[in-house]
Amino acid sequence: MPLLLKNPQALKEFVGRDIGVTDWFRLTQERIEQFAHATEDRQWIHLDRARASQESPYGRTIAHGFLTLSLIAHFVHEVMRIEGGLRLAVNYGLNRVRFPAAVPAESRIRARVGLLACKETTDSLEAIYSVAVEMEGTEKPGCVAEWIVRYYL
Repeated sequence: MPLLLKNPQALKEFVGRDIGVTDWFRLTQERIEQFAHATEDRQWIHLDRARASQESPYGRTIAHGFLTLSLIAHFVHEVMRIEGGLRLAVNYGLNRVRFPAAVPAESRIRARVGLLACKETTDSLEAIYSVAVEMEGTEKPGCVAEWIVRYYL
């Protein structure tokens, strides 16, 4: 069950705190192939199962780092929703992104989401989220990022 906030300003009470952890999400080979097609990133380590099983240090295909990163919007929406008081929300960018560990195909991943900061502007509230994409059975995350969202009031 996501955290339901009345409006963007309600985010302020969560600065410096965890917001939540998502359910597990399977990152399938099919999704990896769809991402490769959409982005034209067809490197063998993502698509060629036979070669990856023989030559890759991971023993199988892995997800694109940018695929893992692109799922953070979905994950944040899963843990938190703003019910009203805004016209639109816009992905404003990223402050920091790292890929500490490869995410093998068919892994189950989830995100741990926190709120680092909130800043009001004349027509928006800017939120900076910390997001760590964890993999089941491993300690190192597949992706850690600071994601900036602008909520236009």
